[in-house]
Amino acid sequence: MKAIVVTDQAAGTAGMKLVERPEPQGASLASLSGANYGDVVVQVHASGFTGDELSWPSTWIDRLGRDRTPSIPGHELAGVVTALSYGTTGLSVGQRVFGLTDWTRDGTLAEYVAVEARNLAPLPGDVDFTVGAALVMPGLTAWQGLFEHGRLRAGQSVLVHGAAGVVGSMATQLAREAGAYVIGTGHAAGRQTALDFGAQEFVDLDNDALEDVGGVDLVFDVLGGDIAKRSAGVIRAGGTLVTIAGPTEARPSGGLTIDFVVVPDRAQLSELVQRVRDGRLRTNIGNVAALDDAVAAFNPTERIKGKTIIRVHPRGLGDCPRCARVTEPHK
Repeated sequence: MKAIVVTDQAAGTAGMKLVERPEPQGASLASLSGANYGDVVVQVHASGFTGDELSWPSTWIDRLGRDRTPSIPGHELAGVVTALSYGTTGLSVGQRVFGLTDWTRDGTLAEYVAVEARNLAPLPGDVDFTVGAALVMPGLTAWQGLFEHGRLRAGQSVLVHGAAGVVGSMATQLAREAGAYVIGTGHAAGRQTALDFGAQEFVDLDNDALEDVGGVDLVFDVLGGDIAKRSAGVIRAGGTLVTIAGPTEARPSGGLTIDFVVVPDRAQLSELVQRVRDGRLRTNIGNVAALDDAVAAFNPTERIKGKTIIRVHPRGLGDCPRCARVTEPHK
């Protein structure tokens, strides 16, 4: 099968290569040789990649600290189940699925991937594979940050950093739908995009004073550093700073700071995709490229706004030609 692999951490995305790799075999799944109990093989139709994956230790070493290169990056996928291992329940061969794969195993920038069935959710037939793949990481991150860790409730206010970005735009939409008052931040060029995704105010971090925001109940942070530190000062007493940018010493007065890593969750994926189907949630797709063009897509000559999705298999086999409502990339 075709796959993107990485072997040199220092090279970053420039070190990605398109190669031929062995396919995960259904027979191996059935015998539990080379696969785990509860695995499925998925023919990948669309895959997502997070830029900082190549800085994660799990991309380069396994759980025992052993080198695992050449490794296949990418952890977001949408595709079709082609084989089941012993002990797998809840999914069937031929089923459309989407989800998040394990950090320390070969990933989704490939034509096939073996993944734990519990990490996948059914993908309805009226949602395109590209949308499914684009929904996984941003959707789960936003959902878990807002509702599990931030305990966001209707009537509260939330400051969303990077509101025009891939994760921030998802958090903005979910928070707004939950009945929160949403203030987005970012660079001036992202103002209209943030407002289009539902922010009710926008703070230009280059020109506006963040401290003028006043008191908010929750900050959803994707930036870290000085912005996270300053954000703690605009949170009401007892409020929460939730960040995905790594540990920080910033603490709101009388409140909590929570740094978290997203985890797979089938129920949450189902909640997210239902909102897409209902028109309540949009993905933020900036570019869709073929697997043959993936290396160039991850090393663009100009900045791409929105998420880059790799279309691994051509349109067809379970795609919906009538789902334009949920397949249009955000402009």
